[in-house]
Order: sequence, then structure tokens, then C-alpha cells
Amino acid sequence: MHLIRFSIRQSLEGLGRNRVMTLAASVTMVLMLVLLASLVVVLAGMQAGLAFVEGKVEVRAELAGGAPANLVFGLQERLEALPEVAEVRYISREEALEEFRARRAEAGEEDLSAYAGYNPFPAQLSIRLRDPRQSSQVLSVLLEEGGLVERVVEQQKVIDRLVGVTALLRTVGVAILVLVGLTVLLIVVNSIRMAMMVREQEIEIMRLVGASDTYIRWPFIVEGVLIGLIGAGVTLLLLVVAYGPISQLANIVAGQVPVGFSEALVAQVAILVLGAGLLLGGVGAWISVRTYLRRA
Repeated sequence: MHLIRFSIRQSLEGLGRNRVMTLAASVTMVLMLVLLASLVVVLAGMQAGLAFVEGKVEVRAELAGGAPANLVFGLQERLEALPEVAEVRYISREEALEEFRARRAEAGEEDLSAYAGYNPFPAQLSIRLRDPRQSSQVLSVLLEEGGLVERVVEQQKVIDRLVGVTALLRTVGVAILVLVGLTVLLIVVNSIRMAMMVREQEIEIMRLVGASDTYIRWPFIVEGVLIGLIGAGVTLLLLVVAYGPISQLANIVAGQVPVGFSEALVAQVAILVLGAGLLLGGVGAWISVRTYLRRA
């Protein structure tokens, strides 16, 4: 208990003595943690949006006019037997026209079918997949039905593009976080090193009276942890203030697509920010103290 009280008291005094470096380390820590939280939130939103889009993706097989009903339902049964297929739904020409009108009305657009004077939509088979990325077997079955299936409409390219954007954003975000994290680590290391240089005579006196390296080391490690705690606290305060406006803006931009803002995500971001701040502060201080004591 004495070591704990001594370490906390000495670390608080060190923060007060080295205000400029403490401020620089804390501000950089806040910047890094805000970037970390932003990356997690954006990736979670994109992942939720991707899952939503995947759930809506389907393969549509437009049937030839006058196709015999027994051949159509035979094809439907073969598709339903595939392990990749979750559901196959037959859509008549009239239902296809009504779906088109409903989509136009939902988007606030004019019903163009009224100008055509006839129904231009063919009967279709709507095929919902368990995993939209695994459509090759379904497409091969449909392509075999050359006389029955006139055209196949599939949205695999949309999914691939979204997956590619998510992967690129994750890679770029991690690279930026690594660079900023190293910057924070170096600033914490320099801050603790300056604190040790200021107290160099005091450290020498402690060694002369028999103080162990552990007794000397812990006040500075606690000082680094406190810098991380300050950065994490400020970051969490900023996130709490910005949560409402950001959530509203994301809902407006995304529309009906869920952006993944939930209590679980909030708790995950808070734990991640707090853990990253304490880890960076503690590791930076440990590196600085270990290097100094080795040279001394």
C-alpha cells in the first residue's frame, strides 16, 4: 500500500512539473483515440449496412414468354434443392409490374408504366441465397435453361464492391492508427524521460539509500498510465457529446439501412478507448523507465 500511495503521489507531482509534455502527450493521445473510435464506428456501420444489403440481394431469372408452367415449377424445385438457396419465389408478370410501381412510389418518382400502355415485365423467379457471394452454382443451373430463362439479373458486383471498400477502409484505417499510435508512444516515452531527467538527483539519492528499481520505476509507470487515462477520459467525453448529432446524421445519410449504432457497440468503443489509452501510456512509460535505468 505504501508503494501504491507513493507512486500515485509522485506521478501527480510529475504531471504538474512537466505540464508542456503532459499536455502534448494527452492531446496526441486524444487524437489517436478519436481516430480509433471513429474507425470502429465506421467499420461497424459499414458491416451492418453490408449485412442489410446482403439480406436484400437476390438473383432474378426472367422467364421466356409462354413458358410451360410444369417446366417453370420444375426449375423452381431444382433451385430450391440447392444448399446455397434459401428461398425461390415465382413472380408473375402482374406482380412484377406492381413491384415496379411500389418501388417508384416509395422513391417519390412518377409511375412510368402508365405511359407504356402494356405490361413490359416478364414472369420471373426470385432466388434468395443464404450467402450472396456463393451464386455460381445457381447461375450455372439457370444458364443451362437457355430456352426457359431469357435473362439472369444478379447483384454480385454490388456486394463485391462493398466488400472491397470495407476491406480498403479497414486497411487504411489500421495503417493510420499504427502511425498515430507510434507517435503517441514516442511522445509518452519522451514525456516520462524528461520527468526522470528533472528528478535525476532524487533518483540517485533513492538508489544510494537502497531503493530498488521497482520502487523507482512505478511512479513513472503510473504517470504514463495517468496520461493514457486523461486522454481516454477526454475522448470518451467528446464521444458522449458527439453521439447524438453523429447518430442523427448517420441515420439521415443511411436512410433505412441500419448503421449498427447499438448499446453493445457503445460499450465496445468505450472499453477499446479506455484500454488503448491505458496500454499506450503504460507501455510508453515502461519503455522509457527501462531504458533510463539501464543507462544509469
